[in-house]
Parts: sequence; C-alpha cells; structure tokens
Amino acid sequence: MRLPRSSSQPLFRSVLISFLIALGSMLPLGARAAAQQLSFSPKFLSFGSVIVGQTETQVVVVTNAGSTSLNISAIGSSSSEFTVSNPNLPVDLGAGQSLALSVTFAPTGVGWTGEEGIIFSDGSDPMARLVVAGNGVKRELLTATPLSLSFGQVPVGTVATRSVVLQNDNSGSVTVKAFWPQSRGFLVKHPALPVTLTSGASITVSITFAPQAAGFDGSSIFISGPNVDIPVTGTGTSGTTTGQLTIAPNALSFGSVDVGATAKESVSMSATGGSVTVSSASSTNSQFAIPGSSLPLTIGAGQTLTLDVVFSPTQTGTASAKLTFASNASNASTPVTESLSGVGIQPQYSVVLSWSPSSSAVAGYNVYRGLTSGSYSRLNSTLNANTSYTDNTVASGTTYYYAATAVSSSGQESGYSTPLKVVVP
Repeated sequence: MRLPRSSSQPLFRSVLISFLIALGSMLPLGARAAAQQLSFSPKFLSFGSVIVGQTETQVVVVTNAGSTSLNISAIGSSSSEFTVSNPNLPVDLGAGQSLALSVTFAPTGVGWTGEEGIIFSDGSDPMARLVVAGNGVKRELLTATPLSLSFGQVPVGTVATRSVVLQNDNSGSVTVKAFWPQSRGFLVKHPALPVTLTSGASITVSITFAPQAAGFDGSSIFISGPNVDIPVTGTGTSGTTTGQLTIAPNALSFGSVDVGATAKESVSMSATGGSVTVSSASSTNSQFAIPGSSLPLTIGAGQTLTLDVVFSPTQTGTASAKLTFASNASNASTPVTESLSGVGIQPQYSVVLSWSPSSSAVAGYNVYRGLTSGSYSRLNSTLNANTSYTDNTVASGTTYYYAATAVSSSGQESGYSTPLKVVVP
C-alpha cells in the first residue's frame, strides 16, 4: 500500500544523507558493509486519518537481529507531528532482544505527512529508519468504538477475538473497501467487503490475534476507503498458560423485586492470556443464585461467557450477597467475586371492578367492600360516574366481598348488587 508523502520529504531525505555521510566517515569499512542489525515490526506505521488537534498512538517493536549487542543512543524525527516515547537512553539491546516503542501522531494541519524516523545506534546500521505516515483531517469519515484493541496475553497456537464497531456519523455514505492488517498476527474475519454505510449506519468488525511467536506484537488495521486505522496490541506467550479470570460488572443491583417473584441480571466472565476452567460458584445468600449453569465450564483464551444471576426474595427488606467463582485461573489466589444487592418488597395488588350500567337514568354509583357478604363499607368518597372502579387498598392473602349501588339524580340509592367475592393472592 502506497501512502502520499508530504512536500517536505525531499528536504528531509537530503538532511538524512548528510547525516549518513558524516557518521559513515567515522565508522570502519566493515561496519558500513554489514547487514542491518535492527528490524521493525511492523515495518512501517500508517496512522490513517486523525483529526487535527487530536492524537493517535501506535506501538512498534524494535529487535536486535544481529549476533552482538548494540547500544541505542538516541531516537529522533524531523517532524514535530511524530514523537516517540523514548526509553531511558542510552539503552543496551542484546542479540535477539526487543524493545517496544510508542509512536504518536499529532497532526497540526490538514493533509498527509510522511517521515522516516531515525534510531541512532552503534550497531552495523548506525541510522536505522522506520517509515511513518499519517493524514491530518478536519473530521473522520468513520468513528471506531473502541478506538483501539488490546488482546492481552494469548498463548502461541491459540486465537483470541475482539470486536470493534465502525459507525458513519456523517451526512453522506462511506464505502469500506478493504482491511489492511500491518502484522501477520492480526487478521480481520468479517464482514465481507466492500460495504457501504449510509448516514448513521454501522458494522461490527471481528479482529483476531494469533501470535506467531512469544513476545509483544503491536500493529494496526488500516481501513481503505475512509482511510482510518485501529491500533491493536497483544502479547504471545509460550507453553500452556493458564489465563486470568475477570468478571464484569463488578457489582449487580436488582433494585426492588416483589417477594415471591424473580429478577434476572447478567454477568460476563472473560479469560485473558490462556483458557480458564471455572469449577464452581457459591453465594452467601440463597436468595441469589445462578440457575441452569453447568459447572465446571471452560472459557477459551480471549473468549467471554455470559451467565445469568437471579434474585428471588423470600422476605421484605434489603438483601446482599457475594458470589464467588472458583477456578484454575492464574489469579485464583484472589477469588473472583461479584457483589449482589436487591430489595424485597411486598407485592402491590389492586382489584379492578366493572359492571353493566343501570337501565334507569342515574347520577352515578357507589362501590362497597366488606370482609363478609352483606357487611360493607363504602369505598368512594364522591359519587362514581363511571361503571368501573379500581381498589388499590387491598392486602395480600385477604378475601373481600364487593357490591355496587345506583344513585338517582334526586339522591335515591338502590339496593346492593349481587356480591362479588375476590381472593387477593
């Protein structure tokens, strides 16, 4: 993939050549002819489109590919738009050792900028160069959520998957033409391309990390079309590694729930750095439980499993509990727990009454209630003009008898209607 270069590139290259000549005259002839000792992964950094005034950071891994150690004395770039979070220099890098560096692009104007960052060392390649490029824009055509992906530790030979959502927040359509992973360890599984996103539309992009070797890997996924990119990082681990178990959220609140009823919330359990087997789950309060779960269960590296937790209050008042998961995770010495809380309340019942209108002209109706048939108290304080009434003052576990009367315009009241028996649960 070719990226446009800024108009300042020829000037920068001429300065670079003068540096090389000056330093080359101070080195033995054998050193000038030796193979490059420093290598970069990825080989170049493409920052895509970044809004002017904002920043984006990517990681590059610098490796001493030679057989002897070298000393990195300085790191620099001719453009202030690209900066490197330097380690404490100078630093010695042994044969085969690597160093991860964070490179930040902070565009100050609109347009593409291309530079060659320089790493000074006393190795066979005294000025190793890393190509970096980025595009300053007033607004991005697509927004990514999250802005970057971290896969954590993933054993070599396994695959971890993460997702990012791309959304078109602009008024026009945007076509996603291709995905360009900058490292072999990262791949895009779906969706199939090209995809055109109308205003407000979004797609979910599934990205995998399959480490090729043990060690840190930093890269990005360049998205052709809108010309944006997603920084990605991960660390490959060797051997059989037991992962760490995490749970989200850290606490669940069920709010108010009727006694005798059940409320449900969900928790997500994730394994990072390796698979994790969850052997059991225990609750300090029997009102909170995990129904239908088949333990033990195994969560693959980089995978997430959702479990349902239910609150079934048996009495009124505030209830709380700790849900503890036992597992073989590397952080199992500190058990993973979930805080649970809820409030049991007495269920609120109401009785809805309705009746056929009187065949004679009436001014309204009165509604009566009693605990025995024929012994009533009036419920409505004023004449009820409708042929329905809702009683919100009933108590659970009580039997009531209801009757209605019709009242004429002169105030004459009829006898009671046939009683209606209602049993409140």
